[in-house]
Amino acid sequence: MWNEFPVIHTNIWDGLWAIPAILLGIFLLRLFFKLPETWFSTATTVIGLFISIFISHRGNLPAGIFMGFFYSGAAGGTIYSMKVWYIAYRKK
Repeated sequence: MWNEFPVIHTNIWDGLWAIPAILLGIFLLRLFFKLPETWFSTATTVIGLFISIFISHRGNLPAGIFMGFFYSGAAGGTIYSMKVWYIAYRKK
């Protein structure tokens, strides 16, 4: 039973709406609750896991956890790459 990898069915639409939803959640947390930047990674992970487990992969916990980390990693990478781009742009 535990010697096989789980089959994960996902499609491109999950990533196309989940990542912007995580980004929107982070910006709303920062706007309304003054979320410090040091908590962005934790917040993206929590939101990504929530979206993946309870919405995208409902009923398949291993797939929800697995894909939740991918969604949160993509959103976190987007946040920090935009920050680096903005800092580089301001230095010009």
